[in-house]
Amino acid sequence: MTVRYSKESIIADLESPIADIRKCYATQRSAIMPALYLAQEKYGFIDETAYQAISQILDVPEIWVFELASFYTLYNHKKIGKYHIQLCTNVPCMLCGAYDLMDHLQTRLGIQKGETSQDGLFTLTTVECIGSCDVAPAMMVNQTYHPNLSKERVDELLDQLTKAGAESSTIEEPSAIEESSVRKSSSIGIKP
Repeated sequence: MTVRYSKESIIADLESPIADIRKCYATQRSAIMPALYLAQEKYGFIDETAYQAISQILDVPEIWVFELASFYTLYNHKKIGKYHIQLCTNVPCMLCGAYDLMDHLQTRLGIQKGETSQDGLFTLTTVECIGSCDVAPAMMVNQTYHPNLSKERVDELLDQLTKAGAESSTIEEPSAIEESSVRKSSSIGIKP
């Protein structure tokens, strides 16, 4: 199934849900981040077309939408793999081996930071902090946290994700993987 992607189709798809989000905030400007997140959930990424549509739906200047979308790393500006691996490289994670894990992930996946695997399953990025300093090193896969990582735990996770990716063509959260050591994020007040 091909998802339509134009300013008009985004407005048609998201006007009603963004109107519902808008009701939760005192100003339209406050609804920009959740609206961006909603667009990203629907299309997998956000770009100038999405900025224009959100700007029109919320009746705010497009620059306000762009400012937020370009500042925060939680927004994807190009298509990404089914599983977005975000490895924290901030000081606590770095001191606990994040750079060794990055090298391992790059070797194992055959991609560099910022790239997507040829099969479209994995995109590998780094982030400054995911708020898991007490369980470093940590990473997120889509919206699921994976703390206390080692190369062996990363390999187990990649094996499970590869198997799940081969079996399914829909986006699934890997939340069943290592349930006891995983916690879900609740970014900007929207259910993950």
